[in-house]
Amino acid sequence: MSVIISIKDIEFKAGSKVFIRCDFNTPMDEFGNITDDRRIRSAIPTIKYVLDQGCSVILASHLGRPKNGFEDKFSLLPVAKRLSRLLDREIIFASDVIGNDAKTKAANLKHGEVMMLENLRFEKGETKDDENLASELAKFSDYYVNDAFGVCHRAHASVHAITKLYDNEHKAAGFLLIKEIEFAQNLIKRPARPFVAVTGGSKVSGKLQALTNLLPRVDKLIIGGGMAFTFLKAMGENIGNSLLEEELLEEAANILKKGRELGVKIYLPVDVVAAQTFSADSAIKYVSTQEIPNGWMGLDIGPASVRLFREVLSDAQTIWWNGPMGVFEMDKFSKGSMKMSHAIAESFATTVVGGGDTADVVERAGDADEITFISTGGGASLELIEGKELPGVKVLLKEEE
Repeated sequence: MSVIISIKDIEFKAGSKVFIRCDFNTPMDEFGNITDDRRIRSAIPTIKYVLDQGCSVILASHLGRPKNGFEDKFSLLPVAKRLSRLLDREIIFASDVIGNDAKTKAANLKHGEVMMLENLRFEKGETKDDENLASELAKFSDYYVNDAFGVCHRAHASVHAITKLYDNEHKAAGFLLIKEIEFAQNLIKRPARPFVAVTGGSKVSGKLQALTNLLPRVDKLIIGGGMAFTFLKAMGENIGNSLLEEELLEEAANILKKGRELGVKIYLPVDVVAAQTFSADSAIKYVSTQEIPNGWMGLDIGPASVRLFREVLSDAQTIWWNGPMGVFEMDKFSKGSMKMSHAIAESFATTVVGGGDTADVVERAGDADEITFISTGGGASLELIEGKELPGVKVLLKEEE
């Protein structure tokens, strides 16, 4: 039986340096202001624990998807400033990742000090799981801690290759990572019933494996967002110009069929907010899903769907939600997602929200405090639900004695 090595299993030697891989991939507005610092706050328990052991800390993260090398808008400097305020201590900021500045500052780090490297993805080797980059990063510290759940589904240098350079006494998972994994595993293995899964977002393709894996485990499944139209089309409805993944019609029909065989109730929208174009000034109308006019497309669930879904959730004991109900980035198509967020927040169930856009919706709706658990990783939490082994987690497992 494999268990994950916890930060609590490690005996940190006072005066050591500890490299903590965090997920500070935070949303920012066009002026470089952080709009949601939840991911930064989530890393604090692990950072404080390491500091309490008398060690110094070197933090590393990525931000966005820079193309080649340094780009000002992807600098982690605003993150360092926010963390400094949250921790109420100075954060020494390196202007590069493995360059002279980082090396000098890491070498001079005194115990109890915290430094942060510049965006890992400014180095080409990060996303390529490059062993040279990993070995340069490993030279900074005596211990390695991964607390970046949001990137564990990717084999990147700071998550995967680097772990080969530390033995089991010197590498571990941080508190956030362990919490994320335990939540996902308990959700799948021991949910309180009725267990309702709510899925949305634009594409079926991204959620196909998760839907297939969830079907035998849930009691009810709600499908909203753009992905619902592929299912409606598979049932023979006319969906106008709504989003459609033609090549997945057969898969969608299979999921509906399998649901019937397993006795799982599957709910799709009964009405939508339709428009001819996706723009802030386009005219909209509320139509039933059977009456979407040609040339129009559904961009959000309508009021009747909201009422239906609320009813479906009313007796739930466990709710897992991944994916918005419409194109929530534009106000006029965000109502369905917001109402769904309120309904889930108000329920008495254990509520788990997959990260990414869904966490964004919950934050915007002001419901974050009412949700049992909000994952910090969208893609990673989906892959855990799909039953996949995450590369960043697999390398932190040890055999139980």
